[in-house]
Amino acid sequence: MNSSIVVIPTYNEIENVEAIIRKVFSLESAFDVLIIDDGSPDGTAAVVKKLLPEFEGSLHLIERKGKLGLGTAYIHGFKWALGRGYEYIFEMDADFSHPPEDLVRLRSACAKGGHDMAIGSRYITGVNVVNWPINRVLMSYFAGYYVRMITGMKIMDPTAGFICYTSKVLKTINLDNVRFIGYAFQIEMKFDSWKYGFNIVEVPIIFTDRTKGASKMSRGIFKEAIFGVISLKVNSFFKRYIPKH
Repeated sequence: MNSSIVVIPTYNEIENVEAIIRKVFSLESAFDVLIIDDGSPDGTAAVVKKLLPEFEGSLHLIERKGKLGLGTAYIHGFKWALGRGYEYIFEMDADFSHPPEDLVRLRSACAKGGHDMAIGSRYITGVNVVNWPINRVLMSYFAGYYVRMITGMKIMDPTAGFICYTSKVLKTINLDNVRFIGYAFQIEMKFDSWKYGFNIVEVPIIFTDRTKGASKMSRGIFKEAIFGVISLKVNSFFKRYIPKH
């Protein structure tokens, strides 16, 4: 069995989903793919179903009824992957904003570099973002500064959604207690991993905004991140982080 799986949540990604699947499977290194579709009305899941026979045993699809949120999709996918014994479990967007070829570098940082978690970082070597308006870049960059200031983490890109987790990280974090669903989900996962003492590395990537389909970013997701960071920090005072590794 392959040791690596890429979890890709989708909602109305019919313009991207086949291309991203084929790109991952074209890489020299082997990765399985798990698509978690939240009832996309545009037929995203139907496209994936047509590809299942072609990539039998390597491509998997979970269909959920309704738009239940990014965080819950990833938690569902993490549990599914852990239950099947995968060692390296990835988060990645379907819209090519995360370069699929960098999956190899993220896995290498863990498998060869000895890290427990590798983050595809937009900001570890400056600002590596293409096609975003300047206000979106500034909002994202200063959100990272805000997170570092409140939490004490040194991670330059705490809202990043392109990540390789080793299975021991996801087994240590109580996934049932992860509360947030948007950007705050990404921060919460990194915060818990950091508090448990895992070895985290940021790997520089070039982030390119989607060219097809619509962004899922909303004001509510951003507000959740702003206020969620404070609650994460406060709640951490009442929680014991006992490393299991």
